[in-house]
Amino acid sequence: MQKTALHTLCIALEGELDHHNAPALRRKLDAALDRSRSGLILDFSRVTLMDSSGIGLLIGRYKRAKDRGGKLYVQNVSPHIDKLFRMSGLYSIIEKL
Repeated sequence: MQKTALHTLCIALEGELDHHNAPALRRKLDAALDRSRSGLILDFSRVTLMDSSGIGLLIGRYKRAKDRGGKLYVQNVSPHIDKLFRMSGLYSIIEKL
């Protein structure tokens, strides 16, 4: 794992990251970003599905973290979701640990 700043929160996501779950997750991640001094690490080891709503959610959280001087990282991304990250260009703004 690469060095990340002190006070970076790690959040384990679980289940489907789709249009049904995105609004509630957005609120929780925004609250976590408000508490974090440097950003978030999102653990995708238990994420089973991600659609375009998930991509939008991540882009929004990236912007929110950046506006606060922090970063957004992902780790333990499954091969299926990794392909989605690569195809969508998310890795150009969100670092994979």
